[in-house]
Amino acid sequence: MVLSENVIVLAAGGTGGHVFPAEALAAELTRRGYKLRLITDSRGCALGNLETHRIRAGGVAGKNFTSLLRSGPELAIGTMQSWSLLKKLKPRAVIGFGGYASVPTMLAATFGSYNSIIHEQNAVLGRANRFLASRVNRIATSFKGTRLVPKSALSKVVYTGMPVRPEVAAVRNLPYPELDNNGELCLLVLGGSQGAHILSKVIPEAIARLGTDLKSRLFISQQCRPEDLDSARNSFKRIAVNVKLESFFNDIPELFARSHLLLCRSGASTVSEAMTVGRPAILVPYPHAVDDHQTFNAHALDEVGGGWLMPQESFTPDGLAERLGSLLTVPRILKRAAECSRSSGQPDAAVRLADAVCDLIGNDENERRAA
Repeated sequence: MVLSENVIVLAAGGTGGHVFPAEALAAELTRRGYKLRLITDSRGCALGNLETHRIRAGGVAGKNFTSLLRSGPELAIGTMQSWSLLKKLKPRAVIGFGGYASVPTMLAATFGSYNSIIHEQNAVLGRANRFLASRVNRIATSFKGTRLVPKSALSKVVYTGMPVRPEVAAVRNLPYPELDNNGELCLLVLGGSQGAHILSKVIPEAIARLGTDLKSRLFISQQCRPEDLDSARNSFKRIAVNVKLESFFNDIPELFARSHLLLCRSGASTVSEAMTVGRPAILVPYPHAVDDHQTFNAHALDEVGGGWLMPQESFTPDGLAERLGSLLTVPRILKRAAECSRSSGQPDAAVRLADAVCDLIGNDENERRAA
């Protein structure tokens, strides 16, 4: 098989958690002189100016038997489409970022004996990546000790960290904002791409329970679901606190730079961004996440002293008010947690992942020459 000199294919789609690391890797590999191509499904968005190809794909996680029967043919068609694309592109390597959108391309890559790497964003190997683990050449992980990696595939694991958006990673170079007993306290609330209803409901009630002096110092930037915006706005208005409410933030780097404390779900992107920029966080894992992966993501920050895990059943107005009161009134606790969070981050994750790709390509080239 004659391979292209410098083409690399990325397989990604779906949520930002899959797309952000693919985008960061694409930027690093482009800097190194490679030509990147993206294969995704109908839902997947383009990554900058990357040449994009769309295939059929079918999901498997959480589906009933009838849905599985319907998705099977989609997966087969998508795999054949990917096979044809790879024969045309002749990539040096194919990198998948999890989710069912990546499965057909990664299957085709393994069937065609192309160099293959999957990247796992969460602290638990996802179902799509578990399906592919025994077939690919390398498994790159965002967290040390990623769970549910098949024993037969453990030798393939390389810890790279989670690549985050460059504009967010740049905040790492800024100092943690000044914090004393009288100045402004900035709280950043993130609930994923669509916000989280429970955050919009509980946080205003918890803030209302804080002392007047503490409330007067707060500035809260909170992401809400569109349908929760009016209710949250009215709740905050009743307690007279400074707040910025949006369904989507376009100025995330600035908000990270200004924040003293995050309050958020524990998706892989959010946790990795907190650790990269060095911000402490109260983490409320989504309890229905597949394989409870958000709880294990949260443990990664909690266990190094950079955050505090609050299970959703404990996330009540009284419980949150008590936690906020104990943290916001003792600046040294937040400063120390910020240091722990920052020290556990991997700001060079995109470089490390690109190194893993280049090492695999280099090893394969050496073997070909030896043969």
